[in-house]
Amino acid sequence: MRNSLFTLRVVAVALALSFAVQVSAAAQTSNELTVVGRLTPTVEAGGWLVVAEYGKYLILNAGEFRRETWFREGATVEATGQVKEGVVSAYMQGVPFQARTMRARGSSGERQSASGQAATGVQGQARAALTRVTVSGEATVQAQPDTAILTLAVVTQNASASEAQGQNASRTDAVVRAVRAAVGAGAEAKTSGYSLQPQYVYKEGTPPSITSYIASNTITVTMGDLARVGATIDAASRAGANAVNGIAFTLRRDEAPRRQALGDATREAMAKARVIADTLGGRLVRIVEVQESGTVRPIPIYDREAGRVAMTAQSQPQTPIESGSLEIHAQVQLVAEIETKE
Repeated sequence: MRNSLFTLRVVAVALALSFAVQVSAAAQTSNELTVVGRLTPTVEAGGWLVVAEYGKYLILNAGEFRRETWFREGATVEATGQVKEGVVSAYMQGVPFQARTMRARGSSGERQSASGQAATGVQGQARAALTRVTVSGEATVQAQPDTAILTLAVVTQNASASEAQGQNASRTDAVVRAVRAAVGAGAEAKTSGYSLQPQYVYKEGTPPSITSYIASNTITVTMGDLARVGATIDAASRAGANAVNGIAFTLRRDEAPRRQALGDATREAMAKARVIADTLGGRLVRIVEVQESGTVRPIPIYDREAGRVAMTAQSQPQTPIESGSLEIHAQVQLVAEIETKE
């Protein structure tokens, strides 16, 4: 009789324990959530989001699934797990979510997750590995300048400072009026520098003495009609300008050639990344990082000495000025992820 009672008690305890385990498992399952959405990288350290129609979920253990071939930006996945209410991330870009399983969703067939289910795949199948490579591309585009910047100067010298200033003011006014008449509408002529410097003579044993004063007034002319550059120099020379400090040609409306150079450089970098992927027997998965830089290589500034010669040769034909072309240079550096087989 005692043995029978003891056996009944043991059975009762076992049934109670079994029931408790089932209740615990059922409770855990009832707290789980299944989300379906697109994989998107985030600024969280090593973080990935599943962006569903009803919200964003930050996958806390994304590293467990990164080696899957389907794990890439834009892939549609189904993740089952639990929301972690007490977890706080750096940027809180989504609801913290601990995935128990994750698999791809799509017409190409669903693959099992890396949480242990991959063992049901083809025996001995090679696993995919992601490798990062850095490539660069460069491109140069020729473009015609649309703006000329001409720097002229009126220099006068006199034993008297006031006389040097007066002479300079009179000549500069005449030069500005002549330049504005020569360049036409839409151009700009303005004073960009002025100086009055005494000239000294030095003799041994005596203090330096001032012999004269040099006044210099610099005029900067910005013009869009490049065909008038030579005529403008000649008009300024006749009016009293006696120095050309420089001519530069630029491109104000440079959006189109810059875009072309940037596009060509990017395509070259992408082509290099694909060649590397093909050589390694893999494929280009995605671009992780992009850096770009660009420069405009200006046309050399007009020779100052040649400008002075032109000023003195007033009887010569119109000063010939050829603008040539500008070089728009772009450089792009890409960090790409390549999928290869281990």
